[in-house]
Amino acid sequence: MLTTTLFDFHPSAHSRLETLGGRELPFGSVFSDHQFRMEFADGKWSNGCIEPFGDMSLSPAAMSLHYGQSIFEGMKAFRQPDGGVALFRPMENIRRFNKSADRMCMPFIDEGLFLQALTELIKVDAGWVPDGDGSSLYIRPFMFASEAHVGVRPSERYRFLIFTCPVGQYYKGNVRVKVETFFTRAAPGGTGYAKAAGNYAASLKPTAMAKEQGYQQILWTDAVEHKYIEESGTMNVVFVINDKLVSPALGDTVLSGVTRDSILRLAARNGMEIEERRVAVAELKAAAESGALSEAFGVGTAATMTAIEAIGFAGGDVELPPVSGWTVMPALAKQLDDLRRGHGEDPFGWRVVI
Repeated sequence: MLTTTLFDFHPSAHSRLETLGGRELPFGSVFSDHQFRMEFADGKWSNGCIEPFGDMSLSPAAMSLHYGQSIFEGMKAFRQPDGGVALFRPMENIRRFNKSADRMCMPFIDEGLFLQALTELIKVDAGWVPDGDGSSLYIRPFMFASEAHVGVRPSERYRFLIFTCPVGQYYKGNVRVKVETFFTRAAPGGTGYAKAAGNYAASLKPTAMAKEQGYQQILWTDAVEHKYIEESGTMNVVFVINDKLVSPALGDTVLSGVTRDSILRLAARNGMEIEERRVAVAELKAAAESGALSEAFGVGTAATMTAIEAIGFAGGDVELPPVSGWTVMPALAKQLDDLRRGHGEDPFGWRVVI
């Protein structure tokens, strides 16, 4: 186990790593030995430390519990061919974290300090990075208002933590999605572009309703007219229409996904035509029915790339061509996986070796 250089280090007395054995890793249920914690008070961050993963005390009056000042990120670390560990585009997540913090009236975290905390934590728990196909170390940085106060205003105290968990695949197989034309994920001028906890809480009921109807996820539409596709569940979405890679344009209602950006840049490097624009529900339905829509998939850190095998429109479902015959998503998925796992060159400089 490596010691840290910048932060206090309180090692766990006993590692739980040996309890894993060779068992399957459920997503988000097994946690590594340590966590990073840092406190914000009197206008500055201090008391950064790496400590054993575990429960924490919190006042019932903590402002995050009442007024929702809470943000998070999702990142991954991957085992490399030489046995080392690498992060994938961590600075993009760090910058997005601070963008979310700004929207939620929360304090900025110095990018260098954030990266140092992240890398030192991963060094300490490097043994938890799994090595199997489809597996990785999922990393969850988050911040919440910790001040004990009842009254609507920004908190004056915050807590920042990072914990990690070894994970397997998020989805087992392909998904069926429903175009949602009543509930809204995000509205113009709102918090849709931020990874704010409340965004996800608001999605739970419509997603549960869709699952009762036989779908695994939702295709969210715009809040104003419900005429344009925005995201897929908790992921961005990409379509292959007439051999072009089409993705809904970013804006204040669409999260700027790191995986989405990576896929679009890989496709462009492959010479594929890319379109980032508004995608109308009517256009998507017509393309699906005519066969012009040949592939559709969600892209995000947790699930990486998930094939959409059918889309539920008003009036019924439209089945996409069999996933076994797809060519675009499999090629991009392999290129992305090779980049993250250190197989071959890294022309973008996306891997950060720890």
